[in-house]
Amino acid sequence: MSTDVDWTPKARVILDAASELFYDQGIHAVGVEAIAARAGVTKRTLYDRFGSKERLVVEYLRARDRSWRDLLQRRLDDADDDPAAQLSAVFGATRQWSVERSPNGCSMINAHAEIHDATHPAYPIIVGQKRWMLELFTRIATDAGVTDPDAVGDQLLLLHEGSLVTYGMSVVPGSYDVAEELGLRLLAG
Repeated sequence: MSTDVDWTPKARVILDAASELFYDQGIHAVGVEAIAARAGVTKRTLYDRFGSKERLVVEYLRARDRSWRDLLQRRLDDADDDPAAQLSAVFGATRQWSVERSPNGCSMINAHAEIHDATHPAYPIIVGQKRWMLELFTRIATDAGVTDPDAVGDQLLLLHEGSLVTYGMSVVPGSYDVAEELGLRLLAG
């Protein structure tokens, strides 16, 4: 994926259409014909802008990841520096993101269910977001002064990701509240 996308207005319309379809229906279930039709462009225009469906998948995930990180960073910046406040900011951002942008669960988890080949160009974006989250949770645990911040960081990531999955499946009511409460207990020792 070395070539840059020419971000014309049509390219943005195509990405918006693909993003909606990929999230709602799944990456493999959506063909370029459906994306072009939703965007109101020809398949040729889609290929002229992105080169391939694979590249469009990469840009879809990259855009969602960037938007998530921006929202989360704003919430962290607005929160007190206290580790408990930082952890609550993460879960607050997750709640907001889920309601506004991800009612069917995490797009990275959903994408990983379809793209688990480490050589796929979207794979580093999918896994990279989760590694970034692990680093964040480990930093919060370190700032909290827990005995084993790496282990607590792992546990916080597992709580977070489990709450994402159960929220998206509507299995555990208040999954983010439950996970946040357990996470705060971990920080408190």
